[in-house]
Amino acid sequence: MAGLIQNIELFGADFPRLEGLREKGRAAFRLPTPKTEAWKYTRLHTLKAEDFAVPASKFIAEFEDESGDEDAAESCHCGKDGCDGHHCNGHCHGPDCRLDLPFNAWQLHFYNGQFVPIYPALPRGVEVMTLMEALLNGEENHLLGKYIELNDYPFAALNTAYLEEGLFIRIGRGVRLERPLMLINHTDCGEINQMTHMRFLVVAEEEAAADLLEYYHYSGEAKSRYFNNIVSEIYLGTGAVLNHCKLQDEAFKAVHIALTTVQVRGGGVYNGFCLQKGADLGRNETRVRLVDREAKAEVNAAYVMNGWATLDTTTDIEHLAERTFSSQLIKGVVGGEAKGVFQGKIRIAPDAQETEGRQLHKAILLSDNAEVDVKPELEIYADNVKCSHGAACGELDQEQLFYMRSRGIGEDEARRILIDAYLDDVIGRVQNPEIREWFRSRV
Repeated sequence: MAGLIQNIELFGADFPRLEGLREKGRAAFRLPTPKTEAWKYTRLHTLKAEDFAVPASKFIAEFEDESGDEDAAESCHCGKDGCDGHHCNGHCHGPDCRLDLPFNAWQLHFYNGQFVPIYPALPRGVEVMTLMEALLNGEENHLLGKYIELNDYPFAALNTAYLEEGLFIRIGRGVRLERPLMLINHTDCGEINQMTHMRFLVVAEEEAAADLLEYYHYSGEAKSRYFNNIVSEIYLGTGAVLNHCKLQDEAFKAVHIALTTVQVRGGGVYNGFCLQKGADLGRNETRVRLVDREAKAEVNAAYVMNGWATLDTTTDIEHLAERTFSSQLIKGVVGGEAKGVFQGKIRIAPDAQETEGRQLHKAILLSDNAEVDVKPELEIYADNVKCSHGAACGELDQEQLFYMRSRGIGEDEARRILIDAYLDDVIGRVQNPEIREWFRSRV
């Protein structure tokens, strides 16, 4: 069970903050079982420790290099064409990572879970550094893990146990970004079943506004097996606005587990959207805390799956102050013998009067063996609120399908058109029109 924690090298007294966090993660990690309520619909029987290998610590290699070992930070054993084993620091293919996109974005790249140290020219007031730099420099590191109860989030505990790879992003007071920041992870791990743990700490200060886009994709064999474990912690100051979108398009034997925690101050707005595709096992969990008056959050998602996959969307939105607002729309398309899971919770604190929270999940089943498990929850301790939740699932409209086929449209194309139309209203909630169209093209 604890075998997923493999040979973690321990840092000495020179890094007490880092080692303290990692020790908390090691102590808290317990693999969920079928009796774990939050994971009862998402079974982990295919997740075995012996299936995955953890990359060597880049941070330790760089630290040793500063101590006099000149080869430690320059050697590479990736085995890729064109790699001579030196002078690439593990990133000999990083410069080729840049994506051609239908919109302009500041791209920040990870290759097999490790940051490629090529920074775009960012506008004044935006700060980006590696997580290790932030920890060593004291940049907001008191926020790291502040609102994550590791005993309740086992894979966040595992991520913390391996805490090293990731980014710290600060968007300064009043800064309004004209194009998105994009975090891109390219996976091509060859014959190695790699386990990676990425961590992001994002701070948007008062009245800041930005689009943040995450993209996870594979460029290796379609049957690649690997495990990406991501934790993102987001803090929005008073009046800040963050449009946060994510596309998960992993190999169909991959494991992708992610936790995003968000804290929104008064007048702040968090707009979240996640599109899940691929992966044998995928779980995207979002927890939002609306801590001050007039804080708002939208958490929307779509999942499209086939084969034997399990894709899980879990949300937990806490209204902690009066006149806060939240909305959730989740839509799924499930075929083959796949299983979709939605667990959504809205919690209203006693002082959160005049609050509104809405939640709706819908799914289409494309086969007799497809399955959807839904668990909506309302936990309300205030009496002057408006809250609702709903869930529904069904099949493609056979009359519409027949009509389209009678007009000369092939069955596969007709089904594709109906599925695109079904998902259009949730994808249509993406704020940035260029990103919205990109998502539509990737369904």
